Amino acid sequence: MRITLLQTDIKWSSPAENIAEAEALMAEAEGSDLYVLPEMWSTGFVTDAPGEDQQEALQWMWITAKRKNAAICGSLAVMLDGRSLNRQFFVKPDGDITTYDKHHLFKYGGEDRYYQTGRKRTVVEWCGIRFLLVTCYDLRFPVWMRYQEDYDAIICVANWPESRQNVWHTLLRARAIENQCYVIGCNRVGDDPNTHYIGHSSIIDSRGNAIIEDETEQATTVSADIDIERLREFREKFRVLADRDRFVFSN
Repeated sequence: MRITLLQTDIKWSSPAENIAEAEALMAEAEGSDLYVLPEMWSTGFVTDAPGEDQQEALQWMWITAKRKNAAICGSLAVMLDGRSLNRQFFVKPDGDITTYDKHHLFKYGGEDRYYQTGRKRTVVEWCGIRFLLVTCYDLRFPVWMRYQEDYDAIICVANWPESRQNVWHTLLRARAIENQCYVIGCNRVGDDPNTHYIGHSSIIDSRGNAIIEDETEQATTVSADIDIERLREFREKFRVLADRDRFVFSN
């Protein structure tokens, strides 16, 4: 399965510009089965004006998935029934849409003052691979992401700042190793009113090795293949997950 990360330089509160950039980057990486965009890819990490009209961005994801015959994943700041949500969308070419609402809101950045906490863990299957959807700050909380016989890869869309870049590197690998899964981390580059971002989007294998990792720190595409049979063989041969601790999760 071919996966392409669209490491965009998000223009603040400008969906039209961000759609155009995503479109241009996708044209550089034709033939992928899945395209992944960063967190709040159409606006940047807006916390004081959440819930903007995202119909244009969501419609673009739906139309483009159909046109490319590929799935597209990324999060948007949406308003639904009076609630603001940091909602990740996984859009398939047949029009099917799976959503995940960010569970761990970033209190340090004020996200919890404006957005509602997501309560449902979400796994979606595409091309025979099961993906757990998480968003940015979720990456710090291994219990929420712990393997429960239910996924093969984690997709983490993010606005992860340069100042904590080492944490990004470490946690992507830690989540891959402890859950014996692929981890797909799509981060942005550029600047918003508060923060500088340098990307380093990565696809990590179940041993914690980078299959591919951005080193340009620029708007670019990051593409690689993941092999579900190789993952299954590794899980069967090195049965770490059989010895994991059992717990009942309560949020």
